[in-house]
Amino acid sequence: MSPLTSISLSGMNAAQTALGASAHNIANGGTAGFRRQLVTQATAPNGGVTTALAQASEVGSALESDIVGQLVAKNAFLANLTVFRTSNKMLGSLLNSQG
Repeated sequence: MSPLTSISLSGMNAAQTALGASAHNIANGGTAGFRRQLVTQATAPNGGVTTALAQASEVGSALESDIVGQLVAKNAFLANLTVFRTSNKMLGSLLNSQG
């Protein structure tokens, strides 16, 4: 797997984690004593990102933040998917021109 493909794949995984956390928060926001899931991202040593889930320290929901978080995660996923597809097309073109 090329570094570009690996980096874009880690971005898609991070976006999927963020989307899942915000969906979880929206679905459970009305539950008494609910604490939101928070996603933290960090740069991976060889490129890309790593993600971790944590629980908010305070009880309560933040519907606006979670809805915006879903939109951001969707757009991040689509942007990384475009990079992934473009990288594969470029590699395919390179291999086809060698034959």
